[in-house]
Amino acid sequence: MFVLSTLFKMKKHFPLTLIVVILFLAACNNHSSIEKIVYPETKKVTQVDDYFDTKISDPYRWLENDTAADVKQWVEAENKVTGNYLSKIPFRNAIKKRLTDIWNYERYSSPFRAGEYYFFDKNDGLQNQSIIYFQKGLNGEPKVFLDPNKMSPDGTAHVNLLSFSKDKKYVAYSVEQSGSDWSTFYVMEVATQKLLDDKIEWVKFSSTAWKGNGFYYSRYDKPENGKEFSQKNEFHKIYYHRLGTIQDKDELIYEDKEHAQQFHSAQTTEDERFLIIYTSKGTYGNQLSYKDLTKKDGLKPLTEGFDHQYGVLNNLGDKLLVKTDDGAPNQKVVLIDPQKPAKENWKEIIPEKDELLEDANTGGGKLFALYLKDVSSRIYQYSLDGKHENEIVLPAIGISDGLNGDFDDTVIFYSFTSLTIAPSIYKYDVRTGKSEIWQKADVKFNADDYEIKQVFYKSKDGTPIPMFIVHKKGLKLDGNNPTLLYAYGGFNISIRPGFNIANTILLENGGVYAVANLRGGGEYGDKWHKAGMLLNKQNVFDDFIAGAEYLIKEKYTSSEKLAIMGRSNGGLLVGACMTQRPELYKVAFPGVGVMDMLRYHKFTIGWGWAVEYGSSDSAAHFKNLLSYSPLHNIKERSDYPATLITTADHDDRVVPAHSFKFAATLQEKSKGANPVLIRIDTKAGHGGGKPTTKIIDEQTDVWSFMFYNMGVVPNYK
Repeated sequence: MFVLSTLFKMKKHFPLTLIVVILFLAACNNHSSIEKIVYPETKKVTQVDDYFDTKISDPYRWLENDTAADVKQWVEAENKVTGNYLSKIPFRNAIKKRLTDIWNYERYSSPFRAGEYYFFDKNDGLQNQSIIYFQKGLNGEPKVFLDPNKMSPDGTAHVNLLSFSKDKKYVAYSVEQSGSDWSTFYVMEVATQKLLDDKIEWVKFSSTAWKGNGFYYSRYDKPENGKEFSQKNEFHKIYYHRLGTIQDKDELIYEDKEHAQQFHSAQTTEDERFLIIYTSKGTYGNQLSYKDLTKKDGLKPLTEGFDHQYGVLNNLGDKLLVKTDDGAPNQKVVLIDPQKPAKENWKEIIPEKDELLEDANTGGGKLFALYLKDVSSRIYQYSLDGKHENEIVLPAIGISDGLNGDFDDTVIFYSFTSLTIAPSIYKYDVRTGKSEIWQKADVKFNADDYEIKQVFYKSKDGTPIPMFIVHKKGLKLDGNNPTLLYAYGGFNISIRPGFNIANTILLENGGVYAVANLRGGGEYGDKWHKAGMLLNKQNVFDDFIAGAEYLIKEKYTSSEKLAIMGRSNGGLLVGACMTQRPELYKVAFPGVGVMDMLRYHKFTIGWGWAVEYGSSDSAAHFKNLLSYSPLHNIKERSDYPATLITTADHDDRVVPAHSFKFAATLQEKSKGANPVLIRIDTKAGHGGGKPTTKIIDEQTDVWSFMFYNMGVVPNYK
């Protein structure tokens, strides 16, 4: 009250707007403008598990049953508390207005040719889902081919074109509802846009591989009623579907009755000569079988074991072009004769280089290789026998999706983006080796106002870790800038520096956005990945913590102005780091995270991650998992950062129980003034296919929560 009266007595010396800002900042520092949070009362049960003579209590086990009435009531109560808190942040509506404004720009995907038509995705700006268009030839008039926005009243249906029949007469496409990984497949006649009667359900993690008048695909058996989004998915099978028949008549092509926890998928080469069967035990390592469809022979092994990755690019006559890390941690391309598949008979087409061969494709009678050099794309064109012919020079340091097409294509498209450049689409003439812009994003963001730098800081063990940093030019490095540090660090996935329109909110308000490329990812090949997986997982957390310390040391920010964010495996990353070093960050955003490392493998396809994490069924891995499992490392303390946990009711990849149990435990044990909230989205999943309205709503809450808890007032009216 003294501050209030004193300020108003001084109003003749200070503008009233400044007084309001000072009052707001004071309120932010102690959250007095939002009443003390009363969290829902979360019951506890007596549940103790014995892991190798170690007793582990799990009092919130009941939250794993996401369809139970009491869990639904808990979700409603938590969302009410979170919604009430966020609704009282004074600038929340202004942030949403600005996000909606900057999101409203046309966005295109790279076109590709199928017969006489070109297909591409386009979003006019605020459409919930991008619409799939097609046009005759390069200069034809674009027409709507499929509009996902008409497939659900709330824009939560997501559509993917899967593949076309060899004659390009038919296309198979998938529809996913409400963010779930479950897909339903349909078939359409391209020229007439006539939907056929074919319908295939309970598909997960599958493409379509055409052969003649049908295609191969993978699916699971129908789950139990009420457990569609949590039941463990086992016994993946490959079927052949013939057009015009019902799903029950599909022919079972491949199954493994002895190994329930494996993935199986099918691929046919462009000329439909070869069928390739991929089998994997999890997210890394596979083995290949093949069948020459011109012969009556059965499936034969092409590679054996699960220690390496193999991907068939195409066939050259009776031989197969394969990209692999077998004997090449940074990947190479080899030609394999299926009749003599032993490694000593492989012919090296593109040898391993110092940089990671991130992707390779055939198109236009050529071979295109996409490399990652210090997390930035390089594209090269080779002849099919491996002779280097051309480099497709990109406009700046950034990333591309590479080139891909049919053998008879003469024009191929690719995209380019960076942290400050929205994705633009380029047209490449295979005959001349020349590129030209096809679609440039007209986004309300001036890249010239910002600078990007890549730094290499040292982790705990001295390993150099790359990090991209972007902010306004001329930003004062005084340790007072709101900063968001993002990372992933796992599953051999490279976090490449691409454009995210939502980051405009941070950058135009004097903030810093940083992306750290941690071990466990794929940025530097297989060695980089293995340095952050299984018993080496702590390296990932050390890398992230060192990145936060670097940003503070170099005065980009301070612990009072630093937020950390990650999703999925990145949610695990944030959960682990905020429990190991809570005082280092002001705000934490663990999104759809793997938080219970002792039980993750018991839900949906979680067992497939054991090759990355290890399993609590193993004594050695149990001890390691327990050492960093976010749920099991929460202690009673007062310095946990302000935390906004995000998950969704239809997330059947990382089930919401992870976030439920983490939130309940953190709310119980956090003794500080910082809020611990959970935002549980409805009719949404792990993130794929999320409609624009839901994305904007979530981003609004993220930036509002971050700025408010840092005492930062965004410059919006």
